[in-house]
Amino acid sequence: MTMTTQTTSALGPVLRHWPILVGLGAAALVALDMAAGVELAKVLAASAVVYLGAAAFGKPAATWPVFFLTFAVIVAANIIDDDFEATWAVLGLGVLLGGYGLLRGYGPQRGKRPEDAGLPLQTVALLGFGAAATVALFIAPAAGSYLVALGLLGHAAWDVYHYRAKKVVSSSLAEFCLVLDTALAVAIIVLTATT
Repeated sequence: MTMTTQTTSALGPVLRHWPILVGLGAAALVALDMAAGVELAKVLAASAVVYLGAAAFGKPAATWPVFFLTFAVIVAANIIDDDFEATWAVLGLGVLLGGYGLLRGYGPQRGKRPEDAGLPLQTVALLGFGAAATVALFIAPAAGSYLVALGLLGHAAWDVYHYRAKKVVSSSLAEFCLVLDTALAVAIIVLTATT
Protein backbone atom coordinates (compact mmCIF):
# COMPACT_ATOMS: atom_id res chain seq x y z
CA MET A 1 0.00 0.00 0.00
CA THR A 2 1.40 3.39 -0.95
CA MET A 3 1.51 6.49 1.24
CA THR A 4 -1.08 8.20 -0.99
CA THR A 5 -3.56 5.36 -0.51
CA GLN A 6 -3.02 5.41 3.27
CA THR A 7 -3.48 9.20 3.40
CA THR A 8 -6.62 9.04 1.26
CA SER A 9 -8.03 6.23 3.43
CA ALA A 10 -7.34 8.22 6.61
CA LEU A 11 -9.04 11.31 5.13
CA GLY A 12 -12.04 9.35 3.84
CA PRO A 13 -14.39 10.10 6.75
CA VAL A 14 -13.32 13.77 6.74
CA LEU A 15 -13.85 14.11 2.99
CA ARG A 16 -17.22 12.36 3.21
CA HIS A 17 -18.45 14.93 5.73
CA TRP A 18 -16.80 18.05 4.29
CA PRO A 19 -20.09 20.01 4.68
CA ILE A 20 -19.71 19.80 8.47
CA LEU A 21 -16.26 21.41 8.33
CA VAL A 22 -17.40 24.06 5.85
CA GLY A 23 -20.49 24.77 7.98
CA LEU A 24 -18.38 25.22 11.11
CA GLY A 25 -15.95 27.48 9.25
CA ALA A 26 -18.74 29.60 7.79
CA ALA A 27 -20.43 29.87 11.20
CA ALA A 28 -17.16 31.00 12.78
CA LEU A 29 -16.65 33.69 10.12
CA VAL A 30 -20.20 34.99 10.49
CA ALA A 31 -20.17 34.85 14.31
CA LEU A 32 -16.87 36.75 14.54
CA ASP A 33 -18.41 39.69 12.68
CA MET A 34 -21.73 39.63 14.56
CA ALA A 35 -22.57 42.54 16.86
CA ALA A 36 -26.15 41.40 17.58
CA GLY A 37 -28.03 38.22 16.75
CA VAL A 38 -30.84 40.05 15.00
CA GLU A 39 -28.32 40.85 12.22
CA LEU A 40 -28.67 37.22 11.13
CA ALA A 41 -32.34 37.54 10.20
CA LYS A 42 -31.07 37.57 6.60
CA VAL A 43 -29.39 34.19 7.17
CA LEU A 44 -32.65 32.74 8.52
CA ALA A 45 -34.52 34.05 5.48
CA ALA A 46 -31.79 32.77 3.13
CA SER A 47 -31.99 29.29 4.65
CA ALA A 48 -35.63 29.01 3.65
CA VAL A 49 -35.09 30.62 0.24
CA VAL A 50 -32.44 28.03 -0.68
CA TYR A 51 -34.90 25.19 -0.04
CA LEU A 52 -37.67 27.00 -1.92
CA GLY A 53 -35.31 27.63 -4.83
CA ALA A 54 -34.35 23.97 -5.06
CA ALA A 55 -38.05 23.04 -5.06
CA ALA A 56 -38.79 25.69 -7.69
CA PHE A 57 -36.15 24.25 -10.01
CA GLY A 58 -37.24 20.72 -9.15
CA LYS A 59 -33.65 19.55 -8.72
CA PRO A 60 -31.65 18.92 -5.56
CA ALA A 61 -28.55 19.81 -7.59
CA ALA A 62 -29.86 23.40 -7.72
CA THR A 63 -29.35 23.88 -3.98
CA TRP A 64 -25.71 24.97 -4.05
CA PRO A 65 -26.19 27.44 -6.94
CA VAL A 66 -29.23 28.90 -5.14
CA PHE A 67 -27.20 29.07 -1.91
CA PHE A 68 -24.48 31.06 -3.69
CA LEU A 69 -27.16 33.26 -5.28
CA THR A 70 -28.60 34.13 -1.85
CA PHE A 71 -25.08 34.84 -0.60
CA ALA A 72 -24.49 37.15 -3.60
CA VAL A 73 -27.79 38.95 -2.94
CA ILE A 74 -26.81 39.57 0.69
CA VAL A 75 -23.36 40.84 -0.26
CA ALA A 76 -24.75 43.03 -3.06
CA ALA A 77 -27.44 44.50 -0.79
CA ASN A 78 -24.79 45.36 1.81
CA ILE A 79 -22.45 46.89 -0.79
CA ILE A 80 -25.13 48.95 -2.54
CA ASP A 81 -26.49 50.48 0.66
CA ASP A 82 -25.07 49.64 4.08
CA ASP A 83 -28.31 50.84 5.71
CA PHE A 84 -30.52 48.60 3.56
CA GLU A 85 -31.70 45.46 5.33
CA ALA A 86 -30.54 42.52 3.18
CA THR A 87 -33.37 40.39 4.58
CA TRP A 88 -35.78 42.24 2.24
CA ALA A 89 -33.66 41.44 -0.80
CA VAL A 90 -33.43 37.77 0.19
CA LEU A 91 -37.18 37.52 0.72
CA GLY A 92 -37.72 39.26 -2.63
CA LEU A 93 -35.54 36.59 -4.24
CA GLY A 94 -37.72 33.98 -2.54
CA VAL A 95 -40.86 35.52 -4.10
CA LEU A 96 -39.21 35.44 -7.54
CA LEU A 97 -38.12 31.82 -7.14
CA GLY A 98 -41.55 30.80 -5.87
CA GLY A 99 -43.16 32.52 -8.87
CA TYR A 100 -40.80 30.71 -11.20
CA GLY A 101 -41.64 27.40 -9.52
CA LEU A 102 -45.36 28.03 -9.95
CA LEU A 103 -44.93 28.85 -13.64
CA ARG A 104 -42.64 25.87 -14.17
CA GLY A 105 -44.69 23.33 -12.23
CA TYR A 106 -48.18 24.43 -13.08
CA GLY A 107 -47.74 25.86 -16.57
CA PRO A 108 -47.90 23.62 -19.63
CA GLN A 109 -47.93 20.44 -17.51
CA ARG A 110 -51.18 21.15 -15.66
CA GLY A 111 -52.53 18.36 -13.57
CA LYS A 112 -49.06 17.30 -12.44
CA ARG A 113 -49.12 16.39 -8.74
CA PRO A 114 -46.49 18.34 -6.79
CA GLU A 115 -43.87 16.39 -4.86
CA ASP A 116 -44.70 15.97 -1.14
CA ALA A 117 -41.79 18.11 0.09
CA GLY A 118 -41.77 20.25 -3.04
CA LEU A 119 -42.88 23.76 -3.77
CA PRO A 120 -46.09 23.93 -1.67
CA LEU A 121 -44.38 22.73 1.51
CA GLN A 122 -41.29 24.88 0.90
CA THR A 123 -43.54 27.91 0.34
CA VAL A 124 -45.19 27.34 3.72
CA ALA A 125 -41.72 26.99 5.28
CA LEU A 126 -40.57 30.24 3.67
CA LEU A 127 -43.66 32.00 5.00
CA GLY A 128 -42.91 30.75 8.53
CA PHE A 129 -39.17 31.35 8.58
CA GLY A 130 -39.58 34.61 6.63
CA ALA A 131 -42.19 35.82 9.13
CA ALA A 132 -39.84 35.04 12.03
CA ALA A 133 -37.01 36.95 10.31
CA THR A 134 -39.30 39.90 9.60
CA VAL A 135 -40.77 40.09 13.12
CA ALA A 136 -37.25 39.88 14.59
CA LEU A 137 -36.36 43.13 12.79
CA PHE A 138 -39.23 45.04 14.40
CA ILE A 139 -39.06 43.98 18.03
CA ALA A 140 -36.53 44.75 20.77
CA PRO A 141 -33.03 43.69 19.66
CA ALA A 142 -32.60 41.05 22.40
CA ALA A 143 -36.01 39.51 21.71
CA GLY A 144 -35.32 39.70 17.97
CA SER A 145 -32.00 37.95 18.47
CA TYR A 146 -33.61 35.12 20.43
CA LEU A 147 -36.33 34.83 17.77
CA VAL A 148 -33.67 34.50 15.04
CA ALA A 149 -31.86 31.87 17.13
CA LEU A 150 -35.12 29.96 17.61
CA GLY A 151 -35.83 30.22 13.88
CA LEU A 152 -32.37 28.88 13.04
CA LEU A 153 -32.87 25.95 15.42
CA GLY A 154 -36.21 25.30 13.74
CA HIS A 155 -34.51 25.36 10.37
CA ALA A 156 -31.86 22.97 11.69
CA ALA A 157 -34.69 20.51 12.39
CA TRP A 158 -35.90 21.16 8.82
CA ASP A 159 -32.37 20.31 7.62
CA VAL A 160 -32.42 17.01 9.54
CA TYR A 161 -35.76 16.07 7.99
CA HIS A 162 -34.52 16.77 4.47
CA TYR A 163 -31.17 15.09 5.06
CA ARG A 164 -32.90 11.90 6.19
CA ALA A 165 -35.67 12.04 3.56
CA LYS A 166 -33.20 12.86 0.77
CA LYS A 167 -35.78 15.15 -0.82
CA VAL A 168 -35.71 18.65 -2.31
CA VAL A 169 -32.10 19.56 -1.45
CA SER A 170 -28.78 17.79 -1.81
CA SER A 171 -27.57 15.89 1.26
CA SER A 172 -24.40 17.98 1.33
CA LEU A 173 -26.39 21.23 1.54
CA ALA A 174 -28.69 19.86 4.26
CA GLU A 175 -25.66 18.70 6.28
CA PHE A 176 -23.88 22.06 5.82
CA CYS A 177 -27.00 24.03 6.68
CA LEU A 178 -27.69 21.91 9.78
CA VAL A 179 -24.25 22.70 11.19
CA LEU A 180 -24.38 26.37 10.15
CA ASP A 181 -27.87 26.95 11.57
CA THR A 182 -27.12 25.21 14.87
CA ALA A 183 -23.74 26.88 15.40
CA LEU A 184 -25.13 30.34 14.59
CA ALA A 185 -28.12 29.82 16.90
CA VAL A 186 -25.78 28.89 19.76
CA ALA A 187 -23.54 31.90 18.99
CA ILE A 188 -26.59 34.23 19.01
CA ILE A 189 -27.84 32.84 22.33
CA VAL A 190 -24.42 33.17 23.98
CA LEU A 191 -23.87 36.70 22.61
CA THR A 192 -27.34 37.89 23.59
CA ALA A 193 -27.19 36.36 27.06
CA THR A 194 -23.77 37.89 27.80
CA THR A 195 -24.46 41.43 26.56
